[in-house]
Amino acid sequence: MKNIIAFAGSNSKTSINKQLSIYAASLVENVETTVLDLNDFDLPLYGIDLENEKGIPENAHKFLETIKSSDGIILSLAEHNGAYATVFKNLFDWMSRIDGKLWSEKPMLLMATSPGVRGGVTVLEIAKGRFSFMGGNIITDFSFPSFGDNFKDGKVINDDLNKELKSKVELFKNAL
Repeated sequence: MKNIIAFAGSNSKTSINKQLSIYAASLVENVETTVLDLNDFDLPLYGIDLENEKGIPENAHKFLETIKSSDGIILSLAEHNGAYATVFKNLFDWMSRIDGKLWSEKPMLLMATSPGVRGGVTVLEIAKGRFSFMGGNIITDFSFPSFGDNFKDGKVINDDLNKELKSKVELFKNAL
């Protein structure tokens, strides 16, 4: 059986991106899903002096190994001021010091959501432009707008958005 990981590029305990990634993963049939929480991979703020003095933290190695041992990735990025959330960027930076191709060509469903109508589209564009240079195999992406209006009780309630997400999940599943 294939194994996928699902996580949010956020450390919020009530992350809307984590909720979206869990829902999307629930739509992938016949796989084992591991939901990751960035709070379980605490890391110091990256800096070359810290790396030279203390090396790369074990949690960066653990997260990277989880990626490498998976068959696919569902990631929903939080957008902070038009870019990655600091916690995600920090993890990303640490892992890139271990392996510059950190995504390991794993099939990826890349998403973002926000309370606003743009649905994190800016951070998606940044990630799509960057991840391909770092072993990213983005099969498809999905921007989910107005989270509070379109997601309730653990699922997408807007029929058009749900249909679109299901078609994206199908593309991802077929790439596994």
